[in-house]
Amino acid sequence: MKNILFLLLFSSVIMSQTNKDMCVTIDDLPFQQNGTTSIEMQNYYTQKLLNKLTSAKIPAVGFVNENKLETDGKLNPAKLELLKLWLDSGLELGNHTYSHKGLHNSSVAEFEADILRGETHIKPMIKEAGSRLRYFRHPYLHTGRSIEIKDSVNNFLQENGYIVASVTIDNSEWIYAFSYQKAMFAGDSLMMKEIAAEYIPYMIDKIKFYERQSDKLFGRNIKHILLIHSNALNADYIDLLLSQIKKEGYNFISLEETLRDEVFLLPDKFTGGAGISWIDRWALAKGMKKDFFAGEPRISSRISEYSGYKE
Repeated sequence: MKNILFLLLFSSVIMSQTNKDMCVTIDDLPFQQNGTTSIEMQNYYTQKLLNKLTSAKIPAVGFVNENKLETDGKLNPAKLELLKLWLDSGLELGNHTYSHKGLHNSSVAEFEADILRGETHIKPMIKEAGSRLRYFRHPYLHTGRSIEIKDSVNNFLQENGYIVASVTIDNSEWIYAFSYQKAMFAGDSLMMKEIAAEYIPYMIDKIKFYERQSDKLFGRNIKHILLIHSNALNADYIDLLLSQIKKEGYNFISLEETLRDEVFLLPDKFTGGAGISWIDRWALAKGMKKDFFAGEPRISSRISEYSGYKE
């Protein structure tokens, strides 16, 4: 049955490569570096990010960690206002758990409780805005170390009205973002520009890589879901990133429309320890060997060493 489904996908009508589609999803709202960035800076960068998204008419979805709405364990109304800015901009919010708790490091019961706690404020906010909470994004893209755990959590999500927001274009943008913030706090504007100058080509190379993987796996370029984060780097440079992606022939579409691509009907049976792209998951399920995954773009050692993080 698995091979038949892959064959059907492979032999379906080939989509025109001049009509490439992508959805932009943004994690760790209201702001990724919440603990080290003042509310004034978070407000400034949130508004800057949203202005660029709306100016470019990008139907992005932002995924919220509600513990980032708190200061000293209590709800900070000023941080809640940052999420209202998203809704006022006509963009959609999703659940990323309350505390960014990884499924691999918690029990199913703990993880499910963190999901429910993560909708405490956003669910009524979204309802008041005339919509409903629909999407869930797994922290770290960790979806379970066994089929039993995956099925249990997936059933729980379905019972609570959630659709899983998978990711086809995974990347280490967050390492650039932490490097950028480090340079910003150091007052090193030259380093900030150098980081940004490397960030954009890296992201385009990632997109081209997953295009090739999609072509090899399905014989076509599927509708893609891009993962990035809410941070100063993207607030300053997302307009340039989006313009470069458009030059690659992409239209920006909603997550709802993206998930209509029949490829997302394929089951996710991956139970490894890493949080990886769904393209990689489908490739592993199809039995693709090591050489299939070769050539993925990597962050330079210079940026990795500067940030203190490794891919």
